[in-house]
Amino acid sequence: MSADRHEGVGEVRQSANHQEQLIDSLARRLDNWKLTTPAIAFFETHKPLSFIASQSLLVLQPLLTLFLGDASLEDYVMLLEDRSNVDRIICRLEELQGDPGAAEPAVPGEGERSWRR
Repeated sequence: MSADRHEGVGEVRQSANHQEQLIDSLARRLDNWKLTTPAIAFFETHKPLSFIASQSLLVLQPLLTLFLGDASLEDYVMLLEDRSNVDRIICRLEELQGDPGAAEPAVPGEGERSWRR
């Protein structure tokens, strides 16, 4: 696990670079699966419960390793324990989603199907 142990405190914390990699990896997977908008809604709605959600990942660990691949689930648990990381995930998803105006048709008139002929 790529985390730093602080002496005397007994606390394990992830490096900022590792957190960014996890956030980017998670956001890109959700974007590839076309789940960006539902994921943003989910994270916004469940932000106050981020600690409980992080602990529930441990319960669902056998199933989630199928979706998360080789990434250590413990890293995601530690990531979601901090509510500020949930905000960072949401921001990264919104960056990948792009501007609402970017969804316009590539060919002029393609999206403008008129009921009049």
